[in-house]
Amino acid sequence: MIKRLFIVVLITISINIWGQRNSSSPYSFFGIGEDINIITVEQASMGGIGVALKDLNHLNFINPAANADLRYATYGLGGELSLLNVSSETSSESNNATSLRYIALGIPIGSKAGFSAGLQPVSSVGYALSNETLDTDGEITEVSRFAGNGGTSKLFGSFGINVLKDLAVGIEAGFVFGTIENNTINQRRNVSLATKYEKSTAVRGGQFKIGAQYKRKLKNDLELNVGASFQLENELRLSGSERLFTMSFGQSGVEIPRDTLYDRSTAGTLTNPLKTVIGAGIGKQNKWYAGVDLEFQDAFDNQGNIVEGSTYKFESSNRLSLGGYYIPKINSISSYWDRVTYRAGLRFESTGLLVDGIGDGNNFDSINDFGINVGFGLPLPKQISNLNLGFEYGQKGSIDNNLIKESYFNIRLSLSLNGLNWLKKRQID
Repeated sequence: MIKRLFIVVLITISINIWGQRNSSSPYSFFGIGEDINIITVEQASMGGIGVALKDLNHLNFINPAANADLRYATYGLGGELSLLNVSSETSSESNNATSLRYIALGIPIGSKAGFSAGLQPVSSVGYALSNETLDTDGEITEVSRFAGNGGTSKLFGSFGINVLKDLAVGIEAGFVFGTIENNTINQRRNVSLATKYEKSTAVRGGQFKIGAQYKRKLKNDLELNVGASFQLENELRLSGSERLFTMSFGQSGVEIPRDTLYDRSTAGTLTNPLKTVIGAGIGKQNKWYAGVDLEFQDAFDNQGNIVEGSTYKFESSNRLSLGGYYIPKINSISSYWDRVTYRAGLRFESTGLLVDGIGDGNNFDSINDFGINVGFGLPLPKQISNLNLGFEYGQKGSIDNNLIKESYFNIRLSLSLNGLNWLKKRQID
């Protein structure tokens, strides 16, 4: 009863946290926001690997085939605090954002299959930028302010089954939804009224993934794992409205709308091409594991509501992840720290975003991302559940060609709660 009450409290807290802004990156201005890598805190602490990893005690969001290895009812809840420093050639600024990264439940189905379901963020928008135009004397002639918030999330259900002794396959279905708000205010010198552009976009669409994992036992208790997952091409529907109007500022900066120049509905589509993740790893069960994942995807195809402008466009993206874990002695009685899972990894990523910081349409630079990760899986007393801590330092973008460089430090926390009989009704003899 206490465990079930605990889960209800966690869900209630997560609903409140989900509404907070979960990004402060200027790069969330583009498209439908900054793409979020959908992985657990445990996987993030190993550089994002997991497509080949088989684990009895933790959820796996990368490969639905991993559900086949679930042997316990497993609740997963993860959150993140991101400390961000944004710098350009002339200035820098610090910010932070807190977000819930996922809430999910996995359950075994017999001895050969498993199912999981939950809620995950897909993209996030959260930025506030300003730009000043100067004349030849260095006086400000024009000021533009850009702001946005929102993002998209996914409700998903995932199933995996062992079809052969060492081969598992799986499938996942999800529904992507969310709303994105963008606005721009422009004020020019010697002009009494400013102009404001507002845009609201609702995003809806289905998403499907298939996957497979294969395990082969080697000598000296070693295991070789290989895996692959494929997120199938899907189309997101975009609909909303946009409005352009003049305005003035009242006392304390209150905006006072004046004349509406236009107010109209918008519609479009965003096509996500096939995303492929392949990987392999080797290790000893409950002792150590080392693996590598490679992810790649063609450029987004967008039409209508959200279109590429003169300052940005999309290209193919890819990600290389390297990492693993080590457990000194999982059944140690004398030392708690011998039962801790120590994780580490590296991540190298080409995000698929091209930005022209000069603004002439001829100087597009790829936005790359890099992260170093460490983490710890801390066993809870008298349980197979654990508390997971993860830390990541990374850099994204650069200050070349009038671009922005992000240096960030992410602190991640998750609970992986396991129980043999949580979904089984207890009986009294």
